[in-house]
Amino acid sequence: MTRTRLLAALVMAPVAIAAILLLPTPWMVAVAAVLFLAGLWEWFDLAEIEDTLARTVLLVAHLAVMVAVVWASRSSTGYSMVLFQLACVIGVVWWLLALVWLGRYEFASDHETYARVFKLAAGALSVIPAWCALAWIHAGQPNGHRWLLTALAIVWAADSGAYFAGRKLGGKLFGPRKLAPRISPNKTIEGLMGGVLAGIVVGIAFALLAGATPNQLPAVALVALVAVLFSVVGDLFESLLKRHAGVKDSGHLIPGHGGILDRIDGVLAALPVFAVGKAFLGF
Repeated sequence: MTRTRLLAALVMAPVAIAAILLLPTPWMVAVAAVLFLAGLWEWFDLAEIEDTLARTVLLVAHLAVMVAVVWASRSSTGYSMVLFQLACVIGVVWWLLALVWLGRYEFASDHETYARVFKLAAGALSVIPAWCALAWIHAGQPNGHRWLLTALAIVWAADSGAYFAGRKLGGKLFGPRKLAPRISPNKTIEGLMGGVLAGIVVGIAFALLAGATPNQLPAVALVALVAVLFSVVGDLFESLLKRHAGVKDSGHLIPGHGGILDRIDGVLAALPVFAVGKAFLGF
C-alpha cells in the first residue's frame, strides 16, 4: 500500500505543482472548481444522498454559487476580493464549529432527514470557502501562485509527516493514547507532532521561495501551525462522516489514496485559515 500510495503521489504532485505555478488565476480557479465539486459529489455519498437527480441539482447549485461570487466581484479595475475574503472568514468559523461536532460523535449519526441536511450544509461550508481561499491566495500579488503552493505544501507535508511519524513512533512516546480513537483509531499523538513539525518546516522553506523575508518567518510558522491543526480537523471530520456512513474511503479513484475527498479533506479546512492568517499577519 505504501508503494502504491507513493507512486500515485509522484504522479499527482508534478501535475498539481505545474497547474498552480503555470496557470493564470481564472484557469486555476476553474480547475479547482472541478476538483472541489468532484469531492463534493463524494460528500453526497457520505451524506447518504442517493438520488442522482437530487445530487445533480445540489452540485449545480454549488457551481451557481461559485459563478455568482465571481460575477458579483467584478469591478472596473478587475475583481474585488471582498466576497472571497468573507467566505474565508465564514470557513474559519465553520471549522471551529466542526471541532465541536467532532466532540459530539453521535450527533447526526442516524439516517434521519435532519442529519442529511446538517451534512449537506457542512459540505457547502467546507467546499465554497476553500475554493474562495484558493482564488484569493492565487490572485494575490506578488507571487500569489507561490503562496498557494506554500499553503498546499504545508498540508501535503503534514499529511506525510503524520503518516510516517505515526508508523515509526506511534505509541512509543505517549503510550497507547490515540488522537481520536472513536473517529480514527490509527491516528496517534506522535503522528500529529510529526505532521506539525513537517508542516512548519516545509511552510518556512516554501515561504522563502514565495518571497517571505526573514522577519516574516515567525508569522509564517504560526500560520503553518494553525493550518496544520485545521487540516487535522478536516481529516477527522471526513473520517467521522465515513464512520457514520460505514465506509472506509470516500471513493476509489486514486490508487492508495481512496477518493478525491480523501485527498482534499485537510486542504478544505487549511486553505481558509491560511488565507485569513496571511492577510492578517501581512506576509
